[in-house]
Amino acid sequence: MELIACAGKIVTQCHQLLVHEVKPGITTLELDRLTEECILDLGGIPAFKGYRNYPNSLCASINEEVVHGIPSKRELKEGDIIGLDVGAIVEGFYGDGAVTVSVGEVPENIQLLINVTREALGKGLEQAVVGNRLSDVSFAIQTHVEKHGYSVVRDFVGHGIGRQLHEEPQVPNYGRPGQGPRLKPGMALAIEPMVNIGGSAVKVLKDGWTAVTCDRSLSAHFEHTIAIEANGPPRILTGCVSLEAK
Repeated sequence: MELIACAGKIVTQCHQLLVHEVKPGITTLELDRLTEECILDLGGIPAFKGYRNYPNSLCASINEEVVHGIPSKRELKEGDIIGLDVGAIVEGFYGDGAVTVSVGEVPENIQLLINVTREALGKGLEQAVVGNRLSDVSFAIQTHVEKHGYSVVRDFVGHGIGRQLHEEPQVPNYGRPGQGPRLKPGMALAIEPMVNIGGSAVKVLKDGWTAVTCDRSLSAHFEHTIAIEANGPPRILTGCVSLEAK
């Protein structure tokens, strides 16, 4: 577990760097370069680069892009929002985390989307305790999101993590409580609500990676890698940056 924590610490430090670098005029390719340099400088290996032929170290998803946005020469604009998904490997173990931030000032309703998605992750983490069922986490996320009139993405889910980036069990962001395996000490999970202002439907673009909302509504994404503890709340292995407002 400590090596997953080391990978998670690298993810956290990358996010801290990226959040301060996000501003109008910067390109997502430049953010990708900063991500890769940060991971390597801290002794890690970029987890995403080369994974199933993904070309970059950062997933940078802008506005209606839900997840897996490929960095490019596209410049960020005032009023955009961007999801920054980072993964790192330390001695064969993975850490994975995401945060969505605004580019400059955004309208109140867009900031609310970001806040609700961040809060939904927190609600899920509250249920990630020994003895609960996996779907208790899912139900808590879905309930908080839908209470605000938003939709949870169903085509992409959270996952177990450890020696592989994606391991069992899958962790949906929706479902009935009391279902699925019981949570046990030592389980490592990547919990990641993806939330749309509009409908839940998404599609993948021709690049084979970038997922967008079908109705082109805005989407936000937050993720933590956690470890289930024997007593009390989970240990958050990717720090706390994504639970705080920018």
